[in-house]
Amino acid sequence: MPRVAPSASPPAVPAPPQSFEAALGELETLVADLEAGQLPLADALAAYRRGAELLQFAQNQLQGAQEQVKILEGDLLKNFAEPESGMEA
Repeated sequence: MPRVAPSASPPAVPAPPQSFEAALGELETLVADLEAGQLPLADALAAYRRGAELLQFAQNQLQGAQEQVKILEGDLLKNFAEPESGMEA
């Protein structure tokens, strides 16, 4: 009976970023690597997957910050608006 080669161990799951800024820094590095076009296909796919995870992390962090600001402001957040044009000097 032929001997079967042991299967490769599953790739290590990268740890979540320590902060929003760390996620952005890693994401910028991944984007630069992908844009350079020098990664083998498997590495490019892994980088893309990691980038999607980092993007989700950053979006969640931003959403959490926005919710905290809403609480602190008592839901009085308003969109920035141009001043009324009737107040010209």
